[in-house]
Amino acid sequence: EWACYLRRMDNFLMDLAAEPAQAEALLDKLVEIHLAGLDRLLPVLGENVDLIQLGDDLGMEHGPFFSPVQFRELFKPRYKLIIDRVKQLCPSLKVFLHSCGSIRLLLGDLIEVGVDVINPVQISAANMAPAELKREFGSAITFWGGGCDTQSILSRGTPQQVADHVRQNIEVFAPGGGFIFNQVHNILSEVPPENVVTMYETATAAGA
Repeated sequence: EWACYLRRMDNFLMDLAAEPAQAEALLDKLVEIHLAGLDRLLPVLGENVDLIQLGDDLGMEHGPFFSPVQFRELFKPRYKLIIDRVKQLCPSLKVFLHSCGSIRLLLGDLIEVGVDVINPVQISAANMAPAELKREFGSAITFWGGGCDTQSILSRGTPQQVADHVRQNIEVFAPGGGFIFNQVHNILSEVPPENVVTMYETATAAGA
């Protein structure tokens, strides 16, 4: 995400294909900056925090921005360097990764490098069906989100549709633990207040 900010998203994605050495040099510098920040931050925080958040939007509506092969070559080793440093400096800290979009093809790799929590669990994206995510990854990662789709259900559904949707998602994600109820991403101004109240009341009644 930082590379996209610095190069602009379209330029950076083209760099990955056309100028991989240049892209890797930028990624290495960003990793260096991240590691230096962790070295300053985590010894001070010590055991006073439970979780650290990383943010990278790796997915679009229909799949990742890049192939799993390219992810494993360019990004996975660098994620591992960062997360290993987190665990080295603060072993009890949980690693939370925010990534929108369809990232199911990358979840196994993210789990392998030490991601403990994934958010926002964009269940409306391709290959992100709650039951499939829970079955495949539920024993290895915590889903922080996926409780209510904000793109269509929360913004345009009726209160009854919201309630049914929330109950269904909790029934899928909650068994066995590894689920923190949250809607998928932010609640925007277009969302009817009664739908927000319904979501909250339904989740509370379900014990989520």
